[in-house]
Amino acid sequence: MLTSRDLLRRSVLRGSNITRTSSSQATTTSGGALGKDGRHEVWREGIYDHDNEPKVKRRDGKFDVIEKLRGFINYERNPEPYRNPMERVTDWGELNPTDGDKERHSAVERKVQAARCMDCGTPFCQTHTGCPVNNLIPEWNNLVYNGQWSDAIERLHKTNNFPEFTGRVCPAPCEGSCVAGLVDGPVTIKNIEYAIVDKAWKEGLITPRIPLERSGMTVAVVGSGPAGLAAADELNQMGHKVTVYERADRIGGLLMYGIPNMKLEKDTVDRRVNLLREEGIEFVTNANIGKNIDVNELRANHDALVLTVGATKPRDLPVPGRELKGVHFAMEFLTKNQKKLLMTKEGRLESNWDKNKFIDAAGKNVIVIGGGDTGTDCIGTSMRHRCKSVVNFELMPKPPPQRAPDNPWPQWPRVFGVDYGHAEVIAVFGKDPRVYSVMTKEFIGDEEGNVKALITQDVEMTPKGPRAIEDSEREWPCDLCVLSMGFLSPEQYIIEDLQLDIDQRNNIHAVYGDFRTSIEGVFAGGDCRRGQSLVVWAINEGRGVAKATNAYLEQKKSEEVSSYNVTGSFANLSSI
Repeated sequence: MLTSRDLLRRSVLRGSNITRTSSSQATTTSGGALGKDGRHEVWREGIYDHDNEPKVKRRDGKFDVIEKLRGFINYERNPEPYRNPMERVTDWGELNPTDGDKERHSAVERKVQAARCMDCGTPFCQTHTGCPVNNLIPEWNNLVYNGQWSDAIERLHKTNNFPEFTGRVCPAPCEGSCVAGLVDGPVTIKNIEYAIVDKAWKEGLITPRIPLERSGMTVAVVGSGPAGLAAADELNQMGHKVTVYERADRIGGLLMYGIPNMKLEKDTVDRRVNLLREEGIEFVTNANIGKNIDVNELRANHDALVLTVGATKPRDLPVPGRELKGVHFAMEFLTKNQKKLLMTKEGRLESNWDKNKFIDAAGKNVIVIGGGDTGTDCIGTSMRHRCKSVVNFELMPKPPPQRAPDNPWPQWPRVFGVDYGHAEVIAVFGKDPRVYSVMTKEFIGDEEGNVKALITQDVEMTPKGPRAIEDSEREWPCDLCVLSMGFLSPEQYIIEDLQLDIDQRNNIHAVYGDFRTSIEGVFAGGDCRRGQSLVVWAINEGRGVAKATNAYLEQKKSEEVSSYNVTGSFANLSSI
């Protein structure tokens, strides 16, 4: 039985068959609009017509000039594909194709995809159901369609400090709430965002913005993840002197060590950090605030303190055998792998490496417990290590292929999908690595204390949570187990030193929009305040906490000026 959505989609797409065309239009052809190369087919008037934009094939099979009025009806959604799985699994290069790769979209295809953006009365893509930073998506889609790339990056930077990060790693909730997605595939917003910022960097459109005036106020930002960098960027542009403190040896937080190279090349992170440094932000690495630097002393030496320390306490799995060697948290696995890659890139001799500092999946039966982006990253990393096999356990049941009744548009679609790591396993081993509705009951070790197998039990979901199914135990060979079950809260030592109030989840208590903690002059934003979330939400929080901190600093400076004026007046009276 057809749903109302199916009927609406059918009626809209049927309307594309009555599009009127000019007499110079090419002959109508049958089949879909996409050619064998994965792009919309194009047609030119003759061999000398290469200076003009070609005509593009529409859904109804007719060729005509690219137009935006009915773009979402005339053209198919065609996201730019990742590099071939069998190719990319052999290296640590980014998943996205680069110039020269056959998967890379042409300028014509980018314009076609931008043309699909509708003139929505209410663009849900940039509301709270879509983009957390409220990107001006319809505006820069239209600018790309018109070839105004310089204006497009300007509009993109209005709301997003680091589109080169979100364009690569964001799951694109904006596409889940795209109005075109009601009746057809949503606009390829993430691809267009990536194309805008990538072109802007290549053409020198992104340059240092040096603040013209300085406030004389100083701010310490603790943590250099996306929230910390966004806060630092905003505060610096507001004229304050900003110093960012990072406990790791490199700036970037999870952008540097938590997201693997194939999703986010580290030169991309360094490029933005170097730009921020040129704009006046100071960065201090190996500064573990609360450990090797006293947080109260740091607070005393700055006019404001911003905590963006993330939620780095992982959820553990307290079952028998957890202490066995070969069972690691996801961030430990990913961080050590990235450090090894960076050492290789810097040309450090492998003979000088401390092998005990790295976790190698080569030739091993790998089990990743927990799904999500981090679980997929662990799968992809294991594949590049040349693991013997990889299995991914998920406690929840397999998602439906389409939205369930309790998951309507414009909510994020909780549907089955194949991410890059899953695609690589399918390409190499011939099967999806995910096993649903299963929980780990026990780790089994060998005589030397290494994990060698897992015992699992099937579960079913009930209103009270997962319930184990009797006599459903299974044993799985396992030489390396990676725990990717999310994060609970920030680590507590800075919170305890400052005696900050916390909420029921042990996050720093600070109201969204206000961002002030229980201590004057101390603000908190990002995952340490809201809990584990997306990079784009961290940028939202960083921008928000910067705005709140700036308001505090302006008030503080105004009070200092008023106090000085009053004191000066009494001094003048005393001289009479």
